[in-house]
Amino acid sequence: MMIHVFLLLSLCFSGINYGQVGSNLPPPDKVLDLLSSLKITKAKIYDTNPQILTTFANSNVELIVTVENQMLAVVMDPQQALQWVTTHIKPYFPATKITEISVGNEVFTDDDTSLIGYLVPAMVSIHGALVQLGLDKYIHVSTPNSLAILQESFPPSAGSFKSQVSATMSQYLQFLANTGSPFWINAYPYFAYKGAPNNVSLDYVLLNKNPGMVDPYTKLHYDNMLYAQVDAVVYAMFRLGYSGIEVRVSETGWPSKGDPDETGATPANAAVYNRNLLRRQMRNEGTPLRPNTKLEVYLFALFNEDMKPGPTSERNYGLFQPDGTIAYNVGLSALSTTSSTSSSSSSASIFLTSSADKAAKTGYQSLVYWMFVYLLAFQVLLRQH
Repeated sequence: MMIHVFLLLSLCFSGINYGQVGSNLPPPDKVLDLLSSLKITKAKIYDTNPQILTTFANSNVELIVTVENQMLAVVMDPQQALQWVTTHIKPYFPATKITEISVGNEVFTDDDTSLIGYLVPAMVSIHGALVQLGLDKYIHVSTPNSLAILQESFPPSAGSFKSQVSATMSQYLQFLANTGSPFWINAYPYFAYKGAPNNVSLDYVLLNKNPGMVDPYTKLHYDNMLYAQVDAVVYAMFRLGYSGIEVRVSETGWPSKGDPDETGATPANAAVYNRNLLRRQMRNEGTPLRPNTKLEVYLFALFNEDMKPGPTSERNYGLFQPDGTIAYNVGLSALSTTSSTSSSSSSASIFLTSSADKAAKTGYQSLVYWMFVYLLAFQVLLRQH
């Protein structure tokens, strides 16, 4: 059986990205089995694949679905948006727990700059269709953004949006404020390290123990780049007059393999990054600017996807290979320590896995297994306080 249990994932991450750009990915029913075995209850897909929506009906998995970029010009028309929602959402909801519609993906930084003008009208029309069908109380509308929307991101308090997107960004933020929807950001500290490995601390981007940095204006201390990136977005929104919108991470991750010029793309670093992020999610951490609000994070990605274009790293962000085997190990024994000291240490024994088919054979073994998981998780939490 393809399923391997990736311990503690369900206790920590808010959700996971389920991409489908692969020639050898398992069918949706096997994916649902995998998510269920991991106790993952939130996932994001990049379309409205009817097979997935049908398969995930009556499951515990909440789904974020996507209006693809090429459809924005169409659904900005209210009648077309109503048709889209009637066709792609209404037949599946509420049996399939669709909680949000992402209108496009990284539209503000897409090569096709005409999409920016379509974005807010498309979001308004999709939301209007949900209102008309009585679904707006259950399904939010937003869009994931690349960090490249920022003109400045360091220090975080200097965060500002690029001038060329500011006008549309203000309209977008007003829409989010009006509808109570979150601002989603795709944040990858890996890209900053790859671009300047001699100037960026590996420990800082991997969320390892390190001195960090203090924002000279706010005096807030940052011990990792991910939180700094998120707070830079918050400050950018402040500059446009919006202070109450929640920022969530729609994608973050670390590639386990890359081309020769993709410094840092290794299984060891991928394991350290995701393991450290697991630990922080387990503690319900917020960012220095918003410490009392847990940062919601969707990990990228569930599978390695062999048909994704671009450098080798693009095809190697998955926690799992398409056959269900673990791409690299993130697990319990490392979580029992206070921090990872270096990326090289990740090659040590850092995991405990169990195949779901064996676990299913006896209820007693399963009970002992989960008691052990939760007791160890509780022990880790005690050590952190």
